[in-house]
Amino acid sequence: VTTIAVEFAEGRVIRLRRNGEEIPAIELRAENVVSLTADGHPLLRHFPLGTDKQGRDLWSRVLYGGRISLSVGLAATLVSMFIGVLYGAISGYGGGRVDRLMMGAVDVAYGLPFMFLVIALLVIFGSDIVLLFIALGAVQWLTMARIVRGQVLSLKSREYVEAARACGSGAAFILFRHLIPNAAGPILATTALTVPAVILEESFLSFIGLQVQYQGRALDSWGALVQQGVLELGTRGEHAWLLVYPALAMALTLLGLNALADGLTEAFDPRKRGK
Repeated sequence: VTTIAVEFAEGRVIRLRRNGEEIPAIELRAENVVSLTADGHPLLRHFPLGTDKQGRDLWSRVLYGGRISLSVGLAATLVSMFIGVLYGAISGYGGGRVDRLMMGAVDVAYGLPFMFLVIALLVIFGSDIVLLFIALGAVQWLTMARIVRGQVLSLKSREYVEAARACGSGAAFILFRHLIPNAAGPILATTALTVPAVILEESFLSFIGLQVQYQGRALDSWGALVQQGVLELGTRGEHAWLLVYPALAMALTLLGLNALADGLTEAFDPRKRGK
């Protein structure tokens, strides 16, 4: 039995040995492999979704890609929620000229090609994951600001707000203690809708080559896996699983997040809560 020892460093093969002697390269077929051992522990030769052209387990790559896509979606959504809630609450509570100026700025911002600005930022400064959080979050806050502003406008004339003013409470206390908590339903529903939108935007950026990076290393999100699957599809689609499984994982996740948003919208609907 021939024993092949493989040494890795940062995910790359750096040395091969056959029966103790170093060799430059070797070609192995799966049917000729009797057993696999890594760090002294046996490995099963079982790949439920198959492998890519480098022999990497596609199941593991899809799981790790989901971690990257969901991390980008959640972090960028939190950025947009923070900006949008604060901006919309101040605009709605201020009213009058303050509201007109702030919402006018939002209307102007809606007309800007934000995705082109995001692409330009990533091309100039690099697609570092932290910059991606900020850039995508800055794209999504406009809708949140409008929703929160509408909620605050409808809530600020309620009796408990008037009572808080009569007791001498300041604007900041009223906003963060009364108005924003009572607008939590629409905020949560909009947040749940924002996550899949950000995941789609990140996937689009990865598909056109602006892959997520961390400390100079590219990270394979679902969008990057789909792009690699398209490139490795083959002339007759003989490698279709490399495209189908990442795309299916992303589609099912987006479907689930949209269903969650619909459920939150119905759960916090005041007309249904009153029944």
